[in-house]
Amino acid sequence: MPRILFVAAHRPDRSPSQRYRFEQFTSHWASHGFTHDYAWLIGPEEDRVFYSPGHVLAKTGIFISSWLRRAEQVRNVREFDLVIVQREAFMTGSTRFERRLAASGVPFIYDFDDAIWHMDVSEANRKLRWLKDPAKTSRIIGLADLVIAGNEHLADYARRFNDRVEVIPTVIDTDHYAPAPSDPRPDGKVVIGWTGSYTSLAHLKKELPMLRELHARWGDRIGFRIISDRDLEAPELPVENIRWSSATEVRDLQGIDIGIMPLPDDEWSRGKCGFKGLQYMGMGKAVVLSRVGVNKTIVQEGVNGLLAGDQQEWIDALGRLITSSDLRTRLGAAARLTVEEKYSVRAWRDRYLELFQALLTERTKH
Repeated sequence: MPRILFVAAHRPDRSPSQRYRFEQFTSHWASHGFTHDYAWLIGPEEDRVFYSPGHVLAKTGIFISSWLRRAEQVRNVREFDLVIVQREAFMTGSTRFERRLAASGVPFIYDFDDAIWHMDVSEANRKLRWLKDPAKTSRIIGLADLVIAGNEHLADYARRFNDRVEVIPTVIDTDHYAPAPSDPRPDGKVVIGWTGSYTSLAHLKKELPMLRELHARWGDRIGFRIISDRDLEAPELPVENIRWSSATEVRDLQGIDIGIMPLPDDEWSRGKCGFKGLQYMGMGKAVVLSRVGVNKTIVQEGVNGLLAGDQQEWIDALGRLITSSDLRTRLGAAARLTVEEKYSVRAWRDRYLELFQALLTERTKH
């Protein structure tokens, strides 16, 4: 029975990228004979320190213990038949571990879903950014036997350093993200929803003038639901802040009528995989997404959602949805169908198995 070693920074069910790029597929892969071990670095207690400001001495200890942990994991890689590295094997600019994995002879798959060749450091670790080297992404790509990229923008970059690149989007488990009966609310409100982490909350904050203008126009007819690990501080708006939890995420999203995904039009955003929008769409919600990057591929304007650029376009698009429940229903149904056909676990889970088997077959021939 082939064994996969999944190399990542975080423990299971901690990182959305790991959860949706790997973890949600493992039961299907196991049913086809592929088991896996999880090689992660940062535990719950370390997590709290590592992503808080300061604590330089404690973070130094975490770096050392993580390095030793990763060294042991890589030393045992020949016990496995395949290895998948998600984003990077270690959080500094070093590619030591990726080079050792590549030299092991075990087929090495590299998976990434963001434009990580651009610098992106959490606010808590801004002073440690000198330890990072975004350029190492190209070196890791060059070492891999296969690169899996989350969209064509990322794949175009990867093809500069490796001839073997596959595009597999970040996808939705449509059995889990399922529409709920859309009974009208007693108060008649239309709820505009957003979900995301603290880092992406900054994109929503930039749209506060637009949200204020919407509230000025529609008043008590609308509300806002924010599902995140931090609150959106906007006391002048009717905001319901809900703390994100994997246990309640689906139920919390079922309570919105319109999903939004504002993004700046920059290099980092063009590398995004549109997952926030796909979450809403998978649940049959009408969406308005920024006209940036892969969003323009996912959404067919007026067919399965709406796109917006400047503030007026956002106000106009949301106004159309606020005033028409029929439009919300039609776009939401088409959005769900789009996800089922093109961006679901069911649509992609067997493609991974084909790629795994091809690498194993090639290894036996050598």
